[in-house]
Amino acid sequence: MFDSSRVLKYLMKGKGIYGDVFIEEKTYNHIQYESSRFEKIEKGMDKGVGLRVITPWKSFFASTNSFDEDELIRLSKELNVSADENKPLNLVEASKTKAKYPFSLLVEPQGVELERKLEMVQRADTHARSLEKRIKQVRIVYRDTKQRVTIHNSDNELIDDERHQIVFNIFVVGEDKGEMQTSYDAIGGFYGFEFFTDERIENLVTKTVKRLTGLLDAKEAPMGLKTVVLASEAGGTMIHEAIGHGLESDLAMEGLSCYKGLLNEKIASNLICVVDDATIPNMRGTYAFDDEGTPSERTVLVENGILKNYMYDRFYAMKYKTKSTGNGRRESFRHRPIPRMSNTMILPGNDDPERIIDSVDDGVYVVKMGGGQVDTVRGDFVFEIQEGYIIEKGCIGPMIKNATLMGNGLKVLDGIDMVGNDLGFGIGTCGKDGQGVPVSDAQPTLRIPEIVVGGK
Repeated sequence: MFDSSRVLKYLMKGKGIYGDVFIEEKTYNHIQYESSRFEKIEKGMDKGVGLRVITPWKSFFASTNSFDEDELIRLSKELNVSADENKPLNLVEASKTKAKYPFSLLVEPQGVELERKLEMVQRADTHARSLEKRIKQVRIVYRDTKQRVTIHNSDNELIDDERHQIVFNIFVVGEDKGEMQTSYDAIGGFYGFEFFTDERIENLVTKTVKRLTGLLDAKEAPMGLKTVVLASEAGGTMIHEAIGHGLESDLAMEGLSCYKGLLNEKIASNLICVVDDATIPNMRGTYAFDDEGTPSERTVLVENGILKNYMYDRFYAMKYKTKSTGNGRRESFRHRPIPRMSNTMILPGNDDPERIIDSVDDGVYVVKMGGGQVDTVRGDFVFEIQEGYIIEKGCIGPMIKNATLMGNGLKVLDGIDMVGNDLGFGIGTCGKDGQGVPVSDAQPTLRIPEIVVGGK
């Protein structure tokens, strides 16, 4: 192993005001089961080093699979801007900090024999096909990852962290009378293999296939302005996309977000509080330190409708003279860190979810969101409703299909008039600037008095 202190010294010989060395070793197991056969069984490892230096206000980055010290010093010299060999450096030897988590993994996933994982996946496929004869395709993906990182930066911080991720997702396709429908769901997070109980896998499969069955028999969605109730089961997909990205500092501070310049302004109903919290045990977006070595934290973004903060990495925190919120994240050593969400949520309110549904005479109840598109500059969004139902006079009615939600994040936030006392989480891999990172999002049951529902 190379001397990261020596590499860092060469990295900071130029005009850099901050630099870091990111060392990563990632091992993983990946299983894909499709058409009742194993399409992919992978066990792999990837490791390397990312080097970065920040000048006012540019970021210079390089990565390599080499751990040779001379090669890393050569790369560091290339990243320098007007290197000055006589520049005094105040770097002192840093004491290493080992990341600690307030929870433990009982069964490390990578220590579980492959046969047990393969059997779990096959059982899920068999169970899915037994529940619905109109299924044409089932795809199941299992993945576990162990990521070991060392982060050494010019603030004399030296961090060791070990992160684990497991995920199990199922995608089913059904056909009836020439019409195709799909259903998808996933579970996982920062857990040990003990998370995958027979009951939990069976419930996931049953719920996903039940949704498909409903879609194959569903009626076409109504069109027009409707009152919409978002169930806590929907997770926070709409919040993540329509609001969360707009509060990341690279977008918010650089004029690419509708939330630019609105700090301490009212942007939502006074019932709405939004936080990003990377400290929640076992969540998919949880970490002890971000990918720049900043400790994770619970960041209040919106409090009683007032915008309180954005999510910062070190680059934008230094540029705008504030502190990082621990949201500097990267997909791997091959990528530079950028501001990213972790576990983002609307906090629960005081309303009974059943009372929220009872309050709607004519509307739509959304249980699961699908994919969508967001314009962060204007705040406009379009989302697919993967599982939704008609609400008639306070009662949940028939399931609908081919439905979308269209609106504006600012208007939706401001209009929410009931917030449930429950909370439901969803998981995903968030894409931004060609990078994907694990995240969770959550919300309580929410009532939106007026939003456009699209259908046929």
